[in-house]
Amino acid sequence: MSNDRNTLLMDAATRGVRYLDSLDNRTVAASPEAIERLRSALAGNFPEKAMPDREALEFIDAFGSPATVASAGGRYFGFVTGGALPATLSSNWLAGAWDQNSFGFTSSPAIALFEETALRWAREALGLPDSSAGAIVTGATMANLTGLAAARHRVLANVGWDIECDGLFGAPEITVIIGAQAHASLIKVLALLGLGRERVVSVPADDQGRMLAEALPAITGPAIVCLQAGNVNSGAFDPAHNIVPRAHDAGAWVHVDGAFGLWAHACPDYAQLCNGFADADSWATDAHKWLNVPYDSGLAFVRDEDALHRAMTITGAYLQPSGFRDAIDFTPESSRRARGLDVWTALRTLGREGLAELVGRNCRQAAFLADGLRRAGIDVLNDVVLNQVVVSFGSDERTRSVIAAIQEQGECWCGGTIWRDRAAMRISVSSWATTQADIDRSLAAILEVNASVR
Repeated sequence: MSNDRNTLLMDAATRGVRYLDSLDNRTVAASPEAIERLRSALAGNFPEKAMPDREALEFIDAFGSPATVASAGGRYFGFVTGGALPATLSSNWLAGAWDQNSFGFTSSPAIALFEETALRWAREALGLPDSSAGAIVTGATMANLTGLAAARHRVLANVGWDIECDGLFGAPEITVIIGAQAHASLIKVLALLGLGRERVVSVPADDQGRMLAEALPAITGPAIVCLQAGNVNSGAFDPAHNIVPRAHDAGAWVHVDGAFGLWAHACPDYAQLCNGFADADSWATDAHKWLNVPYDSGLAFVRDEDALHRAMTITGAYLQPSGFRDAIDFTPESSRRARGLDVWTALRTLGREGLAELVGRNCRQAAFLADGLRRAGIDVLNDVVLNQVVVSFGSDERTRSVIAAIQEQGECWCGGTIWRDRAAMRISVSSWATTQADIDRSLAAILEVNASVR
């Protein structure tokens, strides 16, 4: 049995390496033919008979690999997607073999210790307060939920309401203030927490998506102010240094949605963009974006450890405290995979210098792309302050046609968006795998497609 297992696992590793080696020579998007082949192969009812393990792996590779998007390669610029650093992919594979349920120290001492260190190092890299408690979750959506659950606890506890015991029924009203360009995932989280999508106070934004500090309303009673570090289109940062002190003077909690932008702090050339954000009360970011760990992985930090613990802690007769930090008491999930090992591996193999180089290189690559597009007469709609480029090719109809043609051609992949009431193409450069050759090749492909679309 062990020989069969070992052969199967080695075969999977070989196929994975072969897949990664193929990315430079294939289209970034999956072809319609590959998608249809997989759809047809998966048709049918639940089989009566078992398929041998080796045949199942062959099926997955033969039909699944061609139908993937080559987001692990260097020419994928959609959705602020990072690739997986080789070291993090290898540690992820090893963690899969360990198969640890990483809810606490008792269930996995190794992961609990790796996770504790990963959170401490990430906090240092992001320039956040040393006293902040952290949680490793699935992504920025759950990181926002984690931070805002702690916020909800504290602002209601401050007026004598125990939200965890008594719920929202009859609770004092919480004012939630967001920017007009807040990310959709933040709005989703407000709905999940019972704070409402439509009850928010929306503050106008400038032409780069930054919340206008002078438009911040007067704040009274329990309140949460949500800032953005890195607009998902433009990359712009809300003026935290102007807003956070005013919010705190009024007794409000300040939460930061920094899915990718908070990592700017790791690079001295861009760290000034994060000025004022460390004075907030909670922060959410992704690790599977700029830290380039495998999906899925996000980070939440909360200045008030007690608020985080009270919002997330669990009780149960068989869930006895270990005497160490148990992730189950700081995260929404109970059973969870070993994400802490991925984060530790990325931070340990990059170090401060490598992380700064990665962030700075991607930002320079974005600026290079933007300059090349401008020289060709293409309209760059944003100030390229970070790793985001927003582009129009003329009319909304033509812009959408060019985006579709770029995706179909497959030399690179860029997504569509709506920016300042215009259809636009969004370029996000956030992968360790992106080289200057990838940038040159992608720029040439975009210009070629633009010239061919009439």
